[in-house]
Order: sequence, then structure tokens, then C-alpha cells
Amino acid sequence: MDTLDDANALAPLRTRHLCTVEFEVEGGIIDIGASPFGVQRMGYVTGGRFFGPRINGLVLPGGGNWSRSGQLAGDEAVGTFDARSVWQADNGDRIFVSYSGRSVVPPDVRAAFADPDAAPVDSSRYYLRIAPVFETASTEFGWLNAILAVGVGERTDFGARHVIHEVL
Repeated sequence: MDTLDDANALAPLRTRHLCTVEFEVEGGIIDIGASPFGVQRMGYVTGGRFFGPRINGLVLPGGGNWSRSGQLAGDEAVGTFDARSVWQADNGDRIFVSYSGRSVVPPDVRAAFADPDAAPVDSSRYYLRIAPVFETASTEFGWLNAILAVGVGERTDFGARHVIHEVL
């Protein structure tokens, strides 16, 4: 493509709802500390569930999210994700899920997250986006091996919830 007009001729990006996943992170977040590369933390996945029009099941214990955070110029916290988990579909088939992502959290929201007595924060007040990919030996869910997905997340009292869309 040589011109912007050529780029505009591409089909627009379309998605459809794949599923919603709720990760349980009991025991909170493990603070690894600040290194020269940023503040590192880890959330251990203790379970959860996922549900959607074509796939449903449980999130198995043992996965985790290794996050790194820093600060933007406006004092907003910015973070990256490196997450992995194993899902078990209702039929027993297992699916490995890995994702990266980004978060941006304003200072007042960060303070509310740190206060155990604070009311839940509306997810529209912060940015949490993920890009999951799937790997499975399942014949029923093998189509997951060929898709890319994107998700919008929110922090919950039990861990995290992501609404995931398949990119068509």
C-alpha cells in the first residue's frame, strides 16, 4: 500500500463476543518489588469461569498474571500484563490461554484500589485492555487456535473480569 487511501480501502475491523471470563485471585497480589525495569507484581489465579455463546467452562487453578507498572507524565499508572491460564470447557477439553495487555489508572482510582473499604470503581474510569491467544488439542474447540481476540477488563472484588471478542 502506497497511500493512505489504499489503507482506507481495507475492510474495517470487526469483532464478535467470544466469552466473558472471571478470574479468581484469592490471596491478592504478590508484590515482587521495584527493579530497574519497573514495579513487578504477580496475581495467582485460583479459579474462575468463562461463559459465552459458543464456549463455557471453568478456569483451572494455577495460572497467573505477571504485571509490570510505571507512571505516565500525568501521574497515571501504566501497566503491562503477561498472563497465562488453563481453561477447561464443559466437555472436559482444556485450552491454554495467554495474553498481554495494557492498563492506565488515574491517581484517584489507584488510591481507591488500595483502600479495602472503598466502594468498587466504575471500569469506565480506567483503561484495561488485553489481547488473548488460545492453544488447544480439542477437536471441538480447535477453531480457537486460528483466532486473535481482544478484551476489555475490569477489576473485581474476586480478581478480574474480561469481556473477550474474537477479531473477525
